[in-house]
Amino acid sequence: MLLHLSDLHFGTERQECIQAIQTFCQEQRPEVVVVSGDLTQRAKFKEFLACRQFLDGLKIPYFVVPGNHDIPLYQLWNRVFSPFGLYQLFFGSLENTLVTEHFYLIGMNSIRRRYHTRGHISLEQIQHVDEILQKAPQNKLKIIVSHQPFYTSNENHHLKDCPSLGKFAIKEWGQHQLYALLHGHLHLVAVYDLNQEFELDLQQPVYEVHAGTAISKRLHKNMPNSFNVIHCDGSFEHYFFDEMRQVFVPKK
Repeated sequence: MLLHLSDLHFGTERQECIQAIQTFCQEQRPEVVVVSGDLTQRAKFKEFLACRQFLDGLKIPYFVVPGNHDIPLYQLWNRVFSPFGLYQLFFGSLENTLVTEHFYLIGMNSIRRRYHTRGHISLEQIQHVDEILQKAPQNKLKIIVSHQPFYTSNENHHLKDCPSLGKFAIKEWGQHQLYALLHGHLHLVAVYDLNQEFELDLQQPVYEVHAGTAISKRLHKNMPNSFNVIHCDGSFEHYFFDEMRQVFVPKK
């Protein structure tokens, strides 16, 4: 089981949601926790520290990528000359890979200092990930993690935040058994088959998985806090926070 969290936004966290995730991890013991960006609200030292302590406290391997909130917004000097300084201090490289029993995870940094919310990926990143996918073990579910989505429904005004090379990238990666991409950013829960949405004529689906905010008070249109689970067979499950019971429960 893979636990997919996103948009933690430490600095706006809800302690009851933190405790509920801790309980879930103690009971279910996922093999890895993935966080698809926006670990902090304003990229402050104390926020990164709180996030690191939270993830370390789960005592489960974790895998993170930066979000647009993880570089300074108002500290212009740091945004220009050291945008990822604190992120790297606490979490190291911006793009890692991790192999677990059932999953092969590839991190992709879609954040650029000159943009506030828009995602960006380069041709070099696309080629590099393609090479990784070709060498990845065939018996693992191959998953890319980045913050901004590559696709969102037409009625959603966040289309401008999707990387412009997203469709091209999926067409390339889909030829090498990419199974899914995990994103956050929109604070919405959704799963799309990009093979169908982009009309790519691949031999298998490539799933786009959006996660809501797991612990932040910054909820989208009063949607509850939530997270996703990817099971070892590749199936997806969405969990939402039950305010009465103070636990995350699966969507029925």
